[in-house]
Amino acid sequence: MAISKFFTPTLFLLLLAFAFSSAATEDYLPSKPITKKPDVGVEGMVYCQSCKHFGTWSLTDAKPIQGAKVSVICKDYKDRVTYYKTCETDKNGYFYAQLDGFKMSHLLLDHPLHSCHVKLVSSPDQGCNLLSNINNALYGAPLRYENKRLVGEIYEAVVYAAGPVAFRPSHCPAVPLV
Repeated sequence: MAISKFFTPTLFLLLLAFAFSSAATEDYLPSKPITKKPDVGVEGMVYCQSCKHFGTWSLTDAKPIQGAKVSVICKDYKDRVTYYKTCETDKNGYFYAQLDGFKMSHLLLDHPLHSCHVKLVSSPDQGCNLLSNINNALYGAPLRYENKRLVGEIYEAVVYAAGPVAFRPSHCPAVPLV
């Protein structure tokens, strides 16, 4: 009887201390991360190829094009377009396309690395607005995974790279034959 009188209050005090200590530490523990499927982004550069390297894939002396439009096209394993988006380059010729709403119906075959490509659409530079095939831009520049992620508290994106791609000049001066 004396033992139960001793253990009951002691047990009560231990439980009470445990409850307060766990409640107090909950305020200092980091909240659980929001588990969200990462978004997909595509980045790249658009240039105007130099006349000196016309007809090659060289981007030596190339200049970035501001306001150039590129498209990101994704197709499923049956070659049907499942996603299409256009975006513009900034003053440095850089573009970033957030693929909002991009869905993969097949884990391997519809993966962005296999199903998405970047194509040139238009250039605001009238002196450099012809399509070139640098990095297969005519048929779709393939994406590369470069282990790049954008991570925030409630946001995560896997970023793929494409290109660089380029327009070519509409007129290049004739080179004299030696």
